[in-house]
Amino acid sequence: MHPADISLPRLIAHRGLSAHAPENTLSAVHAAHLAGIDWVELDVQLLGDGTAVIWHDANVRRCSDGRGRLADLDLATAREFDAGSWFGDDFRGERIATLEEMLILLDELEMGVNLELKVNRGRDPRALVDTALPAVMEALPPTRCVVSSFNDIALARARALAGPESLALGVLFEALGREWRSRCEPVQACSVHADWKRLKEVHVRQVVEAGYRLLCYTANDPTAFAPRWQWGVEAVISDDPARFFGHLPAA
Repeated sequence: MHPADISLPRLIAHRGLSAHAPENTLSAVHAAHLAGIDWVELDVQLLGDGTAVIWHDANVRRCSDGRGRLADLDLATAREFDAGSWFGDDFRGERIATLEEMLILLDELEMGVNLELKVNRGRDPRALVDTALPAVMEALPPTRCVVSSFNDIALARARALAGPESLALGVLFEALGREWRSRCEPVQACSVHADWKRLKEVHVRQVVEAGYRLLCYTANDPTAFAPRWQWGVEAVISDDPARFFGHLPAA
């Protein structure tokens, strides 16, 4: 099937079910699945030895008991860190997940993923794409994956490796402005991903009328978010998407 045939759910779990499990971990994805959420949003970047891992920050301080920048770590060292106990004792012993491990889990659970190519300062976007993208495309069908990024070099490299008939690309924005088309058109994007708090109705309607899918991050208040559904937003990325149960627009 063509990526244009992707049936996006209304609700996507941000970094897995990150309100109830440590973000970007296998446990967070399991938790999302158990909560009835079919898609997750995850971040991928490279360790210093070139291993692709599921991680958001440039260093491991916030979400593990370790120290150091990802760029300075190899997999053996990164595996020594506890990536779960910072969140709660129930997750003690959780390890940083490799992209390979995460893709196996997503395939087993038949879940979809919005995978963000996370290019932190000083990192090589092309190296990240060259490592991560082939693995993703081999593991998951094109209808269960959207690859997104804030980084235009990463997006351009991804499009050079895979055409729109085999890969859905999403362009990430902090705020939609007049330049949004100039970022989406060169990479033949499928979707636009924007901060819901900085959305303006006029821009939403422009995006939707131009044929792009619009996803919003990171919304956790269904009442405050409600008007955006009417504007044409297709999906919400949330730390706790179950909060939106009973607050979704009619199909």
